[in-house]
Amino acid sequence: MTMDMNTRTEKRGISLGSRAKHTWTLIKNEKSLYIMIIPVLLYYIIFCYIPMGGAIISFKHFSPAQGLWNSPWVGFQWFEEFFRSPYFARTFTNTLRISLATILFGFPAPILFALLINELHGTKFKRIVQTLSYMPHFVSLVVTCGMVIEFTRYNGVITQVLGIFGFPQKTMLQEPNLFMPVYVISGIWQEVGWGSIIYLSALVGIDQQLYEAARIDGAGRIRQTINITLPCLLPTIIIMLILRIGGLMNVGFEKIILLYNDAVMSKADVISSYVYRKGLLEANWSYSTAVGLFNGLINCILLISANTITRKFADTKLW
Repeated sequence: MTMDMNTRTEKRGISLGSRAKHTWTLIKNEKSLYIMIIPVLLYYIIFCYIPMGGAIISFKHFSPAQGLWNSPWVGFQWFEEFFRSPYFARTFTNTLRISLATILFGFPAPILFALLINELHGTKFKRIVQTLSYMPHFVSLVVTCGMVIEFTRYNGVITQVLGIFGFPQKTMLQEPNLFMPVYVISGIWQEVGWGSIIYLSALVGIDQQLYEAARIDGAGRIRQTINITLPCLLPTIIIMLILRIGGLMNVGFEKIILLYNDAVMSKADVISSYVYRKGLLEANWSYSTAVGLFNGLINCILLISANTITRKFADTKLW
């Protein structure tokens, strides 16, 4: 029995050694690609993973004079204070409401746009449409929000056009109930073209023989889309949906801060903008870190849950 154990150990050692040798050979053969990965890894290590150590101040009464390690521990005081705060219900509800509306209307938009682009037969016209749709993504967010504010003023282009169709002419960003539609629609306009790239790439990879067989069977374009295109796109759609659900609570505070004002604060204030005010404007670092950590934990739970559900029911997973 001892000889069998020794034999298995030797085989395992040989297997691990050959595997390591094979891995090192792959790295040597593709070293240029691995060198290209280094800046990306450094970015995430320096700006994403190392700063995670600072989350410890959410359990302390942090003071710059005392430093990170010498500041006194307070346990879950800041979390309890946030849960008892009147801002908790407002920011949490607004974050969910805006995020769910963005997913409901914004997530399908790139998919539909990619399907429409795929139906265009003129190569030149298709390229022009794609280029025009990508352009808003590269416009600075400050410029984009400035355009949105100008277009939705009382005498703005959008309000005047809507006034022609009988809608009351008003400054939209002064109306609490109109903030979310303006936020979601402007986000779709800015990202629909850029978000469609990954779906267009997936469409290119679909076997064209499937469409030829469907045409022989008499299937029209709509039937081909339903029975061939969408099922082939489903794995990509599921992966993108998992990632989007994992960032459900991450409503971009930059755009919120650039668009909101005192008149719409009750409907526009989200967790990220609240963290910004508490942390940077009021210098309450421990409290804002606790709120941000709570927000991150919710995102982590949602990501794991979404991946588990899709792995169980759709046999598609992120990991």
